[in-house]
Amino acid sequence: MTPISLVVSDVDGTLLTKDKTLTDRAKSAVQRLHKAGIGFTITSSRPAIGMRFLIEPLALWLPVGPFNGSSIIDPEMKPVEQHLIPASAAERSLQILREFGVDIWLFTYDKWLIDNPGGKYVPHEQHTIRSDPTIVADFSPYLASACKIVGASADAAGLERCEKVMQEALGSEATAVRSQTYYLDVTPPGFNKGTFVEAMARRLGISTDTVATIGDMQNDLAMFRVSGVSIAMGNATDDVKDQATNVTATNEQDGFAEAMEMILKRNGVR
Repeated sequence: MTPISLVVSDVDGTLLTKDKTLTDRAKSAVQRLHKAGIGFTITSSRPAIGMRFLIEPLALWLPVGPFNGSSIIDPEMKPVEQHLIPASAAERSLQILREFGVDIWLFTYDKWLIDNPGGKYVPHEQHTIRSDPTIVADFSPYLASACKIVGASADAAGLERCEKVMQEALGSEATAVRSQTYYLDVTPPGFNKGTFVEAMARRLGISTDTVATIGDMQNDLAMFRVSGVSIAMGNATDDVKDQATNVTATNEQDGFAEAMEMILKRNGVR
């Protein structure tokens, strides 16, 4: 078996529990990766500001990939690469999200903008990214600086339909994929968690065959496709599990730590 040189992990539903906690066992597993000389980093649909709190406890030294990997940020939160949604695609995205009646959020590099402070998932996102939104009456002034646009809705089936319509309407102008059953993310074209994995492999001078990835949602499939080992969480949907090389326990059962321990064992580390 090819030894693993780098692990790239999703955050929500994978590294963290449902209440957004990093368990001691997960933290210890990452420390063991560091000691074994195995690189470790994270990529997420979260904005950069929502990943900051994980840098120190995980002793991250590699860049991280916010906005589904369409940006690359160093551990001091300075941009290494930053890409934006074309303004025309951003405008079309807003039109489609309005047609489906979902709440709209727009993220710039450092701001989370909303027009409905009473939205169902606003408190959840505040807790998740540990940041407060900026309320705006009009998104138009920010369309040219959008890193990510989110449609938030409790109607999971409706959001899945919206995803298909969005993908067809945007084509190659932007990427549209659900990061949760209740979040549809629109991000810059040509970049995803898979391109982030490839960028990290180039940075380290390693083959993507020596990269292990772990996640739970549709937006993680792009990195599963380019990595030598892909691990789906036990809480992942069946279609995600079907496209992974391995399945671990759920994020409530320390499935992340279990997977890291499997990788260490694979590399001959006791």
